[in-house]
Amino acid sequence: MAPATPRVVVKLDLKKRPWEQEQPLHNRWHPEIQPVGEVKAGEFFRVEMVDWTGGAVKDDDSAEDIKSLDLSTVHYLSGPIRIVDEDGVAAKPGDLLAVEICNLGPLPGDEWGFTASFDRENGGGFLTDHFPCATKAIWYFEGIYAYSPQIPGVRFPGLTHPGIIGTAPSKEILRIWNERERQLEESEGTPEWERIAKEAARTIPGRENGGNCDIKNLSRGSKIYLPVFVEGANLSTGDMHFSQGDGEISFCGAIEMSGFLGLKCEIIRNGMKEYLTPMGPTPLHVNPIFEIGPVEPRFSEWLVFEGISVDESGRQHYLDATVAYKRAVLNAIDYLFKFGYSKEQVYLLLSCCPCEGRISGIVDSPNAVATLAIPTSIFDQDIRPKTRKVPAGPRIVRKPDVMKSTYDGKLETTRNPSSSSYS
Repeated sequence: MAPATPRVVVKLDLKKRPWEQEQPLHNRWHPEIQPVGEVKAGEFFRVEMVDWTGGAVKDDDSAEDIKSLDLSTVHYLSGPIRIVDEDGVAAKPGDLLAVEICNLGPLPGDEWGFTASFDRENGGGFLTDHFPCATKAIWYFEGIYAYSPQIPGVRFPGLTHPGIIGTAPSKEILRIWNERERQLEESEGTPEWERIAKEAARTIPGRENGGNCDIKNLSRGSKIYLPVFVEGANLSTGDMHFSQGDGEISFCGAIEMSGFLGLKCEIIRNGMKEYLTPMGPTPLHVNPIFEIGPVEPRFSEWLVFEGISVDESGRQHYLDATVAYKRAVLNAIDYLFKFGYSKEQVYLLLSCCPCEGRISGIVDSPNAVATLAIPTSIFDQDIRPKTRKVPAGPRIVRKPDVMKSTYDGKLETTRNPSSSSYS
């Protein structure tokens, strides 16, 4: 007999805002956020998700929604979902929750997404000192492929994945988080909800519970082995991406979308102690394990850009992988600028296309070495260096460009004095 259609555990109405949904969404981690559903181990179930902004970013011709986005309310998650075994016994602290991604994709009728960079005074990004104004590009989906009217001449298959998946923290691990992170903003609501909101942790970073790991290869067939900190595990997920480049460099850098996951869970009793080694002062200082699935696009030709830990001013940094990766990205941006793209177009493209970032060297002092590999087949032109047999003509400028807002701040923009002029 054919298996049953996956049961929908979290159902969304995209015409409603996150706080108007029948099953409430959440944008904080806390052990006392009540589950919205329960599933048994081995059950195939479906979870629907809004995009990470909860529908605040629109499919239009303006970047003003990016410029003014309220970043205190983003990363809405579906869940929590209580997980029990075949006998109805809940997952317990110390267990390991194995979550298999069986299926995923955009929600029917909402097959579009966006990539953006934030204003330097409101969120910023990896290269915000170079690109201080808010920008936005819209992407449309044709099956497994994405294309953008704002970045013409590019089309690529997406490797769809959830940016966020994790279990609820216990009170103790939440206390550890709050001690090492900044105090949170207050939220409106009942006195009990206000207490939870003050204690709760933002869903922006990845942590011991999984969270915002943004692993671009975490697609169909992948498994996530998550530590269990509370009874029932209380699984939550969200922040769906149609595609993402390594590092998600523009911050709002994947192709962000609404979507669904088809999942199955298993409970590995006492799995935390058996498989996860604490890297810190308590047994709670652990991290999940990820098993990448067999499905991903095949690319055979790449152009690879290198960066070392020397910044744009020529200053040497000691084995700084962040500076090295920034240099690799800047090298790629300046190179592709020569092929008719604006630098803002390339910045957003490298945030969301299936490019591969690597730390190539981390021990040969004084320079860390990072690389960024871009699949050449995503372009409709040959982007490789070549011997010119005729005099070079004028630079071909591709139009239109990404949508931009004005930058109204007073911070100085970083310039590379030896680089091509900015668009």
